Amino acid sequence: MLDILVVDKDKNATKMLADLLMEEGYHVSVTGSAAQALYLVVKERAQVVLLGDEVDDSTIADLIPVLKQCNKKLSIIFMSGNAPLSLIRQVRNHGIFYHALKPLGREGWEEIRQAVRCAFATQLKGFCPAF
Repeated sequence: MLDILVVDKDKNATKMLADLLMEEGYHVSVTGSAAQALYLVVKERAQVVLLGDEVDDSTIADLIPVLKQCNKKLSIIFMSGNAPLSLIRQVRNHGIFYHALKPLGREGWEEIRQAVRCAFATQLKGFCPAF
């Protein structure tokens, strides 16, 4: 099964994204907690993490290296709304798979959906022909 973890405190965005990805046939878990995210990556073996810029008391820049230590093959797609440029530089240096602006409406999630498909294709085939 293709497992995705969505980590963000924005409940409206996570629900919209989870619904969209479940329609695509993915198994989706959602949390706003860094501790729960770590648990799900270690125990549930999430393959792709969609990480928003709002997570409980942890900073995104601190969370990404820990997630990568738990699973070196993990693909992290960072979705930022209004993250400062310094944070975006930090997360890119930590080896995220993709960075996208957080979409506002359902039609704006197409970029995220394509990034998820590409992340799984890269894990399975080593490259993504569609991106």
